Amino acid sequence: MEETKVDLEKAAQTLKLLGDKTRLTILGLVKNHECCVCEFVEVLQMSQPSISQHLRKLRDAGLVKEQRKGQWIFYSLNTSHDTYPIIQQVLEQIPNQKEKLKALEEAGLRIQCDR
Repeated sequence: MEETKVDLEKAAQTLKLLGDKTRLTILGLVKNHECCVCEFVEVLQMSQPSISQHLRKLRDAGLVKEQRKGQWIFYSLNTSHDTYPIIQQVLEQIPNQKEKLKALEEAGLRIQCDR
């Protein structure tokens, strides 16, 4: 049985998006947890509009999913995307971002929005 291959254009687009440190960090953060924009702002120490731009690119490419909970939008990794195997491989090669979320939690900033 032949393994399903990812379309070259989609692979290139995904790798281009992963080539940005901020977007790569965002994907690392949502690898196992859903996160709100306010959490990305705290972890990355960037403005909300800047974070939103990165999230829009990831969302438009289908790499992240968003789910509205009240007034908040939570983001998670889209594990059903065609290029997820590529993303998974890349995320395994970078430091785990879980510590950043743990630090947020310990600082009392992880629960800033209504979960």
